[in-house]
Amino acid sequence: MVLAQLGGTITRAIQQMSNATIIDEKVLNECLNEINRALLNADVQFQLVRNMQNNIKRIVNIEDLAAGHNKRRIIQQAIFNELCNMLDPGKPAFTPKKGKTSIIMFVGLQGSGKTTTCTKYAYYHQKKGWKPALVCADTFRAGAFDQLKQNATKAKIPFYGSYTESDPVKIAVEGVETFKKENCDLIIVDTSGRHKQEAALFEEMRQVSEATKPDLIVFVMDSSIGQAAFDQAQAFKQSVPVGAVIVTKMDGHAKGGGALSAVAATKSPVIFIGTGEHMDEFEVFDVKPFVSRLLGMGDWSGFMDKIHEVVPKDQQPELLQKLSEGNFTLRIMYEQFQHILKMGPIGQVFSMLPGFSSSELMPKGQEKESQAKIKRYMTMMDSMTNEGKSCKLDSSNPKIMNDSRIMRIARGSGRHVREVMEMLEEYKRLAKIWSKMKGLKIPTRGDMNMRSRNMNAQHMSRVLPPQMLKQIGGMGGLQNLMKQMGSGKDMMGMFGGGDS
Repeated sequence: MVLAQLGGTITRAIQQMSNATIIDEKVLNECLNEINRALLNADVQFQLVRNMQNNIKRIVNIEDLAAGHNKRRIIQQAIFNELCNMLDPGKPAFTPKKGKTSIIMFVGLQGSGKTTTCTKYAYYHQKKGWKPALVCADTFRAGAFDQLKQNATKAKIPFYGSYTESDPVKIAVEGVETFKKENCDLIIVDTSGRHKQEAALFEEMRQVSEATKPDLIVFVMDSSIGQAAFDQAQAFKQSVPVGAVIVTKMDGHAKGGGALSAVAATKSPVIFIGTGEHMDEFEVFDVKPFVSRLLGMGDWSGFMDKIHEVVPKDQQPELLQKLSEGNFTLRIMYEQFQHILKMGPIGQVFSMLPGFSSSELMPKGQEKESQAKIKRYMTMMDSMTNEGKSCKLDSSNPKIMNDSRIMRIARGSGRHVREVMEMLEEYKRLAKIWSKMKGLKIPTRGDMNMRSRNMNAQHMSRVLPPQMLKQIGGMGGLQNLMKQMGSGKDMMGMFGGGDS
């Protein structure tokens, strides 16, 4: 995924600093220089990088820190906070309300994925109970209406457009009025884009904006656009009052940092990121969990959201209970594979778990192959007996999976013996990760008071990899950081938990 390399470089820089015997000015500068290079290589704007370095140096004055201070923790927290600040303008975007008509206008350059993003945005809210509608006010690009029509029909969302009318303002006004009469509470207006910034594009945007009076204008930014992102975002902001940003194509291998610079240019928050071509490959953007995942620290709040979204309500308590018990059987693996296939791209799901590298199960660019592999594993497990699926395959059951049973599973599923062995190796690896969750009080919706935070501090210290725990100053550092982060969602978003 975009920015994975950036996250790895920053993590290594912090780890190298943590391994230093003495934290002094030289060690701090080396760490910051490595992070700066990583950000610049990812196309983050130079001024933003320099501001971040200056802010960290102002917060972390090595000479002024008393001997009792944990310098590593203070530096790491400053880096985390500054990365968050770079992506957080400090103000929320307009939030539509069910039952009350809201008009959302999308703007951006041609090729940024604007029309597809309009449909994804509508589809996301439709699943949440809104009544969305799409208006195609793009009369510049040939085929724009056909594309929106196809997307909307597939998602079963009402749409409006015209093959004959050439005035985008007239189409936008007629479409908005039509859907207001139909009591749609989320009317999304797709506007024209261009291959480059030009006066005609901005004038057209202003006219559509003035005519429809949108509650929110969303700037759609292609993640691969590079250093030009800042200037382009600024130009759009100066033309129309951009209130939010959506970054697209975050599933590619482009550098991506430039697109995140658009936050600083528009002083508007990123609200969603597009992570693929499919309708459901669309994630709500939350700064702290995003930075946490970027640095490999996991995002339990996002993981819990996915569980609440796809696992039937009556099955959720049982699943969470199994997680907290840490006992992992082939039957549980089968059930979780079913949920994973529903949750969406495997990499997105597993990157939310602290200490888990999604690249192990899903190498970069091999999403479809990995899903096919999971389906093969499920076919093999279908040919197993209830006894085989229900047992925990460890040293306490050395004979439960002997050679004859492995051969029978291979014959029953029409697979090779080596594939069955590969499935069992995958089971052992996932069982090891699952066992780390043993004893962890996994929060449910609304369950995050001070007592549960303290309990989770103890459990989280066991779940986090030792090196990561060392980086944040041990148990004391973890508890202090939880207190300073304030809300449970903020804290667990950084370290792998949270109420959803």
